[in-house]
This record gives sequence, structure tokens and C-alpha cells, in this order.
Amino acid sequence: MILETSFLIDLLRNDKAAVEKAKELMQKNISLFTTAVTVFEIWQGIYSIKDEKKLEKLNDFFSKRGLLDLDSESAKIGGKIRAKLKSEGREIDAEDCMIAGICIKHGKSILTRNVNHYSRIKNLVVESY
Repeated sequence: MILETSFLIDLLRNDKAAVEKAKELMQKNISLFTTAVTVFEIWQGIYSIKDEKKLEKLNDFFSKRGLLDLDSESAKIGGKIRAKLKSEGREIDAEDCMIAGICIKHGKSILTRNVNHYSRIKNLVVESY
């Protein structure tokens, strides 16, 4: 399962539902991954945070998860998704399409709060909390 940006932000904020979902996934021993795109989004958002403990916690978290890159194949899949959704008037953020491309390439589901965007994508298994 790939942990999407919104889930990780909620986890950092100690959102009760996100924390409970994280505990459930660990108890079930589910392999958890994130993407290089999510790392970009997270660091973009917390760059100005001066809380060393949060930054340390985040670095620790990323070091213990599988990190999936945006390679050529997943970028092509994401690009096709974005073009199709745009042509249908249902466009979503480019970063979300890149993350979806990575998920589809690797045959992984996605865990997100942003069900509205990700549910528009065919062949993507979306889970929320």
C-alpha cells in the first residue's frame, strides 16, 4: 500500500483517524510505501517548520518505508491519467496523477484522505480512513 501525502500530513498532525489507521496497518503487517512525489510535497509544505522533533520524526518515518520513484513508465501512466481527466473536465493536480501512475505501475493501492481526486482514476484501488 502506498501512503499518500494527505495521510502522512494527518499522521504528523496526530489526527485520530490517521493514527488508528496506521496502527491497524502495522498490526496487519502490511507493506507500506510512499513515493518520491510525496516526499517532495511534504518537504515543500514543512520547509519553514522549525520544530526539530517533527523534522526528525519525518526523516525517521521516510527512512523506514519503501520509497517508490517516479520513473519513466510511471510518469507515462501519470501523464495519460492527467490528459484523460483533463479531456473529461475532471482534472486533478499533476502530483496526484504522478502518484497514481506510481501506484498503478507497482500494482499498489493508495491510502488517502483525498478520495474525491483519486476515485476518478480507473484501475486504482483507493482506501481511506
